[in-house]
Amino acid sequence: MAEETIFSKIIRKEIPAQILYQDELVTAFRDINPKAPTHILIVPNTLIPTVNDVEPEHELALGRLFTVARKLAADAGIAEDGYRLIMNCNRHGGQEVYHIHMHLVGGKSLGPLLCC
Repeated sequence: MAEETIFSKIIRKEIPAQILYQDELVTAFRDINPKAPTHILIVPNTLIPTVNDVEPEHELALGRLFTVARKLAADAGIAEDGYRLIMNCNRHGGQEVYHIHMHLVGGKSLGPLLCC
């Protein structure tokens, strides 16, 4: 069984976060240490530690990450100029919280690479 994460507590609203979207599959909230004017984390409500732990039964929730990202980018007014979607996997990939999540980053020119 995967260990509880801070994201699990945000999903259950046990700790405060600026939640922008939540349904039965995913939750999206503002990053507390933003790397750009818009920096939103989109997480599946089911704890999946890393991309290496993804199974076929997770496909619906992981697909929802992308449709929610599209909606939130439009809502933030960054869809036309562009944005970046980032997923990190494990320590060398830069993952800090072991609950799979997508970073939606934009609102300025991001250059060739942005690390979260």
